[in-house]
Amino acid sequence: MMRRERFLWTASVGLAASTLSPVRAQMQRPELSGHAEPKERPFLDAASRFLHGAYPKPSLAARAGFFQFTPEDRTGAISWANLHWTSTDAEHPSQVWYDVHGRLIGADYSVLQTDSPDRPRLWNIDPRRWIGIHAHVHFGLREAGGIKFGATSTGRFEGAGGTISAPDKSVLVRMGIAKSVQQVAFVFLFPSIWDLQFWVIPNPDGRFAEYNPNVKPQHAQPHPKSM
Repeated sequence: MMRRERFLWTASVGLAASTLSPVRAQMQRPELSGHAEPKERPFLDAASRFLHGAYPKPSLAARAGFFQFTPEDRTGAISWANLHWTSTDAEHPSQVWYDVHGRLIGADYSVLQTDSPDRPRLWNIDPRRWIGIHAHVHFGLREAGGIKFGATSTGRFEGAGGTISAPDKSVLVRMGIAKSVQQVAFVFLFPSIWDLQFWVIPNPDGRFAEYNPNVKPQHAQPHPKSM
């Protein structure tokens, strides 16, 4: 997730505060082009081939342990995570993205910051491509119209008696976010990671560009306020 207006907080945001101001994680740093360098392309090509073969449809991603945890954002991407935050090679993404038609359009690969204090130097990818994301808690609530997606800070979650290493649905009830445990579809810790994000479909603006003119958002939703 992502570049886009996903529920991500970049390293510049302090999550210790009592309230959060979610910001859009940038697909590329200002000094970098959205277009991949020649040395970066072999990994991107290998990852794209694998992803299109393994997860061309959301149903196949679900079968492999991925689940949707965001609505469509303003880039047209819907993010799915598998809760495996250490990507060892092109065949181990931590997130995949689909558009509203179920078309695979992009992916994230990640490394835990606890394992790598500095930006990773992997796969000939420029280290500046990796985005730092602070730990936070994601959840989904069952409502009449479907799942409502949201997030909160680790500080607020722990302040309500929660344990971020093993988030419990009942904590969201104590926080007044959910009406009952049964309403909570999922809750999980999004740990502090370094995140690499790129498109796996053609993008004239580059694989690392934030937007892709080949993806047309249809039901984009703004960031929800932190709860």
